[in-house]
Amino acid sequence: MNGVGLSPDTVLSPRPPAPDDVEGGTPLRIALVTPILPVPYDRTRGRYIHETARALSGLTTVRVFLPQVRYLRLPGLAPRSFLHGEVGPDYRLDGIDLEPYTYPGIPGVSRATNGMVGARALTPRLRAFRPDLVLAYWIYPDGYAALRASRRLGVPCIVGARGSDIHVRSGINAYLTRKVLAGADQVLTVSEAMRAAAITTFGAHPVKVRTIVNGIDTAVFHPRERGAMRAQLGVDPEARLVVYVGRFVESKGLIELLQAFAAIASRDPRARLALVGDGVMRGQLPALLRAHGIESRVHLPGGMEPTGVAEWIGASDVLTLPSWSEGYPNVVVEAIACGCPVVVSDVGGAGEIVRKDNGLLVPPRDPAALERALAQALVADWDRTAMAASMRRGWHDVAVDTLDACRQVLANARPAGR
Repeated sequence: MNGVGLSPDTVLSPRPPAPDDVEGGTPLRIALVTPILPVPYDRTRGRYIHETARALSGLTTVRVFLPQVRYLRLPGLAPRSFLHGEVGPDYRLDGIDLEPYTYPGIPGVSRATNGMVGARALTPRLRAFRPDLVLAYWIYPDGYAALRASRRLGVPCIVGARGSDIHVRSGINAYLTRKVLAGADQVLTVSEAMRAAAITTFGAHPVKVRTIVNGIDTAVFHPRERGAMRAQLGVDPEARLVVYVGRFVESKGLIELLQAFAAIASRDPRARLALVGDGVMRGQLPALLRAHGIESRVHLPGGMEPTGVAEWIGASDVLTLPSWSEGYPNVVVEAIACGCPVVVSDVGGAGEIVRKDNGLLVPPRDPAALERALAQALVADWDRTAMAASMRRGWHDVAVDTLDACRQVLANARPAGR
């Protein structure tokens, strides 16, 4: 197995049970490493990874390790693209065995070393758990840390790419991403577009890259009576409501969305917009809404659990996601499962989800095109029942596929030192 700057003599402990033992009936012990999980200050973050981990935990033994960078408090230095905070070692999430931990860093400055420092923090935790395999979601720094730690323990490592950890990489991040993809035993992507990017942009070997698309919780995301949802949420029953669900960051296309919606609202007094989520742009939004003259037309319910998200989608005429970059935008699948048509930027795996019978694709960073598509979607005659019926892949399906990938990697791996 190829490592990340490690030689065979860095293996510090024997490999846990061989694949034949696991296949014989002993559950696999999988260490799942990811920084992308719901946390109290950002409930929408990483819901899909939480669901994958929870479903996988129903099939085998899984411990989820949640790495968090503990940033030094320095004037003028803070993360700019995401809400930052820490959860303590006692933090829990439903349905998973969770172990949060921290390691030190400096925003921007420690980017090149976060993977190595993260590996030093992770290694003793993995050694205590004694996994058969390490599965890491988020390529750098956490996939890098997981790969280094797994090699020290002599176990295989799978890394999973989720979106911007492939599509938005440059400089040292791109270099280290390439090293992780080259060293991992297998790479999981959530769309064929991401698989192609991993291969063509970062040189991953095609045989090692497998696409496992996300699922949805159909018990939560299903058609709801729109009038009842609007009455519950305080939305005008006659409104033409557009909903956005996601992080409040510029790269999600929020500036373009406000421009496009303002143009629609100037012509249509029934137009309304709901922005469901939270993020670093939250403080800017009131001024932006006032500047566009749409503050009375926009709902800001905040970040929500899945049921709340589904209720807002159920109340809406159209969901939009005008991102600059995506992997496999799960909220788009959730909206379609709710019978809600979508207007989505044609990036990443969006084109693998959106068809002419469930939505419209638009070029990213083009507010005029977004305006036209939203206006068209709001008045189109959609077969909402048919679109909802087309989305049935659940998280159990994702877990089965993921466990199959783990078993294949273990079957191909050789015990350390052999």
